[in-house]
Amino acid sequence: MEKDRLINDIVAEAKARGADTDGFAEKLYIIMKDINIEQMETHLALPNRALNHEFINRFLAAKLVKGCTERTISQYRIELSKIITKLRKSVLEITSDDIRLYLAVRMTQDGISKVTANNELRYMRSFFAWLNDEELIAKNPTAKIDAIKQEKRKKKAFTGMECEKLRSACVTSMETAIIEVLLSTGCRVSELCGMQIDEIKDSKIVVKGKGNKYRTVYLTAKAQLALAKYLNDRNDMNPYIFPKSVSIVKGGGQRGRGCREWYKNPEAIADGKRNTSSVEATVRKIGKRAGVENAHPHKFRRTSATFALRRGMPIEMVSKMLGHENLATTQIYLDLTEEELEAAHKKYVI
Repeated sequence: MEKDRLINDIVAEAKARGADTDGFAEKLYIIMKDINIEQMETHLALPNRALNHEFINRFLAAKLVKGCTERTISQYRIELSKIITKLRKSVLEITSDDIRLYLAVRMTQDGISKVTANNELRYMRSFFAWLNDEELIAKNPTAKIDAIKQEKRKKKAFTGMECEKLRSACVTSMETAIIEVLLSTGCRVSELCGMQIDEIKDSKIVVKGKGNKYRTVYLTAKAQLALAKYLNDRNDMNPYIFPKSVSIVKGGGQRGRGCREWYKNPEAIADGKRNTSSVEATVRKIGKRAGVENAHPHKFRRTSATFALRRGMPIEMVSKMLGHENLATTQIYLDLTEEELEAAHKKYVI
């Protein structure tokens, strides 16, 4: 029955395209005589959600033991739960074709970018590789899937003039401290938020980076002065350099979060560190005041690395300063012009 329907459809399509269909059906029957055609079952059985949930939790536990931060583990939980739910299968049954189809649908129908698609593939690679290593699945379905090719766009660092504009646009000692520390250390925004006052040793601060790895970063004279002025304005017991805030309204006035210099009021400072989104919002506000586009904390990291290299710091030292494990990662951060490359060539190449 299904074979008849398929042959009739093929003949009708050929006829519509102007082809000579005399005897066409008979030839198709001869060609397909040993082929059995059945209607595919398109109903998707509900996956074993409990099993998927168990495997994800075991994977996250392994990540925790490995030393991943709470933030990383939380991101894995969110992304994997979303992806596995959309795949609508038990993780034991997911194939390479399922993942390819998932990524194709996400890009064509959901409209996600290639960057986002690659990020989702990265989460799946890590998860399925772990399942395979633990011998919970026989084959890793992501092993045959290549990364999605995407246009490589060169990301810019701040110019020297933009750095000065950002400095001039700061209106509080905390804002100045944030800008100067980011420029001086090239640290990640999460590392900035985790800095503690007792970790400051003259021109050095110990920070905890990715994978709970500690390293020392260094403060310029401007950064030291900015930090000293800002911390002198503080009168509280919070151990973090950039603490968490709470909202306080007294006598019809704002004295906590929302007040420009809330950090001068001990009552406005809560336990714990300031979150990364709060620092990002502060940097955006400073950038808007300064008339500097695309101002965000990570751009200071690229700027710090680029200026260090321009002034003669070996790339190996730049990599160590940023807390990178390999030079290839560091090279992504650098914003060097063709003119600078030409000048370096003249200086170093015979």
